Amino acid sequence: VQLVESGGGSVQAGGSLRLSCIASEYIHDSLCMVWYRQVPGKEREGVASIMRSDDSTKYADSVKGRFIISQDKSKNTLYLQMNSLRPEDTAEYSCAASSDCYSGYWPPRADYWGQGTQVTVSS
Repeated sequence: VQLVESGGGSVQAGGSLRLSCIASEYIHDSLCMVWYRQVPGKEREGVASIMRSDDSTKYADSVKGRFIISQDKSKNTLYLQMNSLRPEDTAEYSCAASSDCYSGYWPPRADYWGQGTQVTVSS
């Protein structure tokens, strides 16, 4: 499975961006889709996840109430709507497919990764 992200860019604090992640093939309903982010020198952080089967979602505390993860299964596409962006949201954002979402661990271990897209929020 190949995953390709788009939608990153530069925005001022308080602004919004929507990231997209297109899969090269249908992702099985036993998996979940996850957005991660990473800043150089820091650990990768799980941002949000969505179950393929029932659209149930989970968010990191740092983005709750500001970010929304969603999916369009007919288009094999995952989204991350990011609102009220803050400078601390600056990172490379990557999407992934995971078989680990039922384990209870956060962030879940990814099986397939996208190449990442940079988001930069200026104050």
